[in-house]
Amino acid sequence: MNKELLGKVIQKKEAYRGWKQRQVAWEEYKETVRAARDQVRKAKALIEISLARDVKDNKKSFYRYVSDKRRTRENVGPLRNETGDLVTQDMEKAEVLNDFFASVFTGKCLSHTAQVTEGRDWENAEPLTVGEDQVREYLRNLKVHKSMGPDELHQRVLRNWRMKWPGHSSSYLRSPGSPVKFPPTGRGET
Repeated sequence: MNKELLGKVIQKKEAYRGWKQRQVAWEEYKETVRAARDQVRKAKALIEISLARDVKDNKKSFYRYVSDKRRTRENVGPLRNETGDLVTQDMEKAEVLNDFFASVFTGKCLSHTAQVTEGRDWENAEPLTVGEDQVREYLRNLKVHKSMGPDELHQRVLRNWRMKWPGHSSSYLRSPGSPVKFPPTGRGET
């Protein structure tokens, strides 16, 4: 909301207060309300148009806006308790969820929790090889509006890095056990 629109909304509230105290005429109050309503509707329409225009590049903001506009919120569906019975009452659901989350901290293993299997020998596995073309394709398809991954590097940084150094990405790839090397940013760093 910009300053002009915020000023109209504040002016509308002040006009209402003045009308209730009989300091402002009804026609003046209605004119103030109409002007504020028109500006709010225009601002909302501009926001929605810009979201629709940029939906391919900025999906996150589009879906955040859509989810904020939904009238109903999803409830927790029916759950199964430890004995396998279907639980539909809110208090029973709360107890089932509480028992499940408490089991994480107490070490008590429930039947419906995920178990880690011991099937793969990771110490004797082949080293992972990644080609330069795979790295370029991955960097080209990055969704820059997503949050950081486990490497704690933002996707915009990686995308900008790819655009600045398209032919040198292989020299900055990290081999296992070696530190991450990045190209200089041009801000006095080397």
